[in-house]
Amino acid sequence: MEEQNKVELFERTPIPSAVMKLAIPTILSSLVMVIYNLADTYFVGMLNNSVENAAVTLSAPVLLAFNAVNNLFGVGSSSMMSRALGRKDYDVVYRSSAFGFYCALISGVLFSILCSVFMNPLLSLLGASAETSGATMAYMKWTVSFGAAPAILNVVLAYLVRSEGSAMHASVGTMSGCLLNILLDPIFILPWGLNMGAEGAGLATFLSNCVACAYFFVLLFVKRGRTFVCISPKMFRPNRAIVGGVCAVGIPAAIQNLLNVTGMTVLNNFTSAFGADAVAAMGIAQKVNMVPTYVAMGMSQGIMPLVSYNYASGNAKRMKGVTMFALRVSLIFTVAVTVCYFCFSDTLIRLFMNNEAIVAYGSSFLHGFCLGIPFLTVDFLAVGVFQATGMGKHAFVFAVLRKVILEIPALIILNLIFPLYGLAYAQFVAEVILAIAAVVVLTRLFRRLQKRQENAPAAEG
Repeated sequence: MEEQNKVELFERTPIPSAVMKLAIPTILSSLVMVIYNLADTYFVGMLNNSVENAAVTLSAPVLLAFNAVNNLFGVGSSSMMSRALGRKDYDVVYRSSAFGFYCALISGVLFSILCSVFMNPLLSLLGASAETSGATMAYMKWTVSFGAAPAILNVVLAYLVRSEGSAMHASVGTMSGCLLNILLDPIFILPWGLNMGAEGAGLATFLSNCVACAYFFVLLFVKRGRTFVCISPKMFRPNRAIVGGVCAVGIPAAIQNLLNVTGMTVLNNFTSAFGADAVAAMGIAQKVNMVPTYVAMGMSQGIMPLVSYNYASGNAKRMKGVTMFALRVSLIFTVAVTVCYFCFSDTLIRLFMNNEAIVAYGSSFLHGFCLGIPFLTVDFLAVGVFQATGMGKHAFVFAVLRKVILEIPALIILNLIFPLYGLAYAQFVAEVILAIAAVVVLTRLFRRLQKRQENAPAAEG
């Protein structure tokens, strides 16, 4: 019965309903993740100490690097699973999920060990100064040294559960950890609680990710025999087809994220030259800008199982309809948010730190960041389609274009022309060009698939 419901969702449910059933829970979990990121910044900001706030900002590239592992084994395995479901190849589904789970676990442990051993060089690479290194190390002790494995497993398990259409369970698992983090933050951070500052934010994050992992383990135990997600060690026997299929999508997705880390590290290093106030303001502006960014990302991730399934089953018309509907909804939202952000930037920054220098910096940064969001939406959806259909090379090319060819050079050039303030406009420059490229590539893809579908009946006859 449960399998029939999944087939109904993927094949026959009206496109708006199917998209919303998969995308809304994913978007909600993304928004809760944004809120918990904002909560760290908000409660640390209440200390009115730019050094503590800078510690959270400087650590962000390392936490973002977790997503490289998430994308490698989460995006790669979930795409493989959804395409196998479309072909009704259930053995591949089980083996793909086991491969993704155990590789994510091993990677998380290695991540913790390596970052702990090389903590001091890592702090220098992140742009931490003598003033900010102590608080940054304290924050990373919990989020990285102890917290890498649960942080990675939490997200990868959500991807695996979502791949079979269980978007609500995936979102509940993610949101349970995020909501707990929001509740724990003030207790651990503020003077009336444990007064741990940025370190308290890290501890809250670690505990919350552990709870989210526990939810997924309980879910899989309760649904055993009725789920395609398999974490049995017996099914963890990688073969060339499984490894190749997962890595074809996962490696480009992981490299894309590592390039994001590189871009953020370059940005933070440029910003740190202007002092702790500028770093704190840049971090706040980035966190505020995460709201529309994560909505666009949530929509892209939410429709991936639907796109994968219909691509594998040969229904190009439904696949295109899903993508275009998601694009229209995302653009309407992000354009509205961009207008609001541009008009009320001062107020938004002041919510986090009532410091005139930080508000002035942050408002200018937010103006630059928000302009790129509608174009980023187009890029995210295109990359989501590439990942869902196994077109890992296209996703990789877009990642290289975004960071190496466009954004990082733009950071260098704009910082020379408009020191500090030009940094926030680099993403806008890159995303405009990428959005144009995305429209061209998607148009060609849909035309090719439509022709293939039209020619299929003729070939059969």
